[in-house]
Amino acid sequence: MLPELLLPLCTFAAITTITPGPNNTMILASGLNYGFKRSLPHLFGIVCGFSFMIFSTGLGLHAVFEQVPMLQTILKYAGAIYLLWLAWKLAHAAPMNAQQASLSKPMGFWGAAAFQWINPKAWVMSLSALTTYLPQGFHVADVALLSGVFGVIGIFCVGSWALFGVAMRRVLQDPRSVRIFNVVMALALVATLYPLLA
Repeated sequence: MLPELLLPLCTFAAITTITPGPNNTMILASGLNYGFKRSLPHLFGIVCGFSFMIFSTGLGLHAVFEQVPMLQTILKYAGAIYLLWLAWKLAHAAPMNAQQASLSKPMGFWGAAAFQWINPKAWVMSLSALTTYLPQGFHVADVALLSGVFGVIGIFCVGSWALFGVAMRRVLQDPRSVRIFNVVMALALVATLYPLLA
């Protein structure tokens, strides 16, 4: 990769991973409901899953979608249905006391990693990064650097949403406030579908 592309790539990675989307909405809710430590598998699942997605797509998976465009459409709508299901679960989640939160489970590493493949924003970010920042005649090392940049920056950007959720725990003390927060986050999750369906 050309050295002059590294700073713009880092800027692009920071902007796209810090802005609202399905991953950040879910990790924010996880931080509020489960705390930072218990949200770490979810956080690392997002980061590793997305980095792997960029890497494998950069090494040729995008050619499969060019050959079978219906596959991308199927994934897009499967992702939309899954997001609606997650939003419904979040909106109907009863506020948990400390004991209930300790017994219930946040999204784990593998679930968060697999989610990237049906996350509409992840696909847009991945394909935009690959088409914009990979030079012609790129090598495996270029794709690895691109996915690595997203991995490192993603830890801080997505992690900040989890920390914000933890900070919200101090503000949202009563069950009614937590219920309202969960409903608002569910609506925000549904709103992330607008670019996909518009």
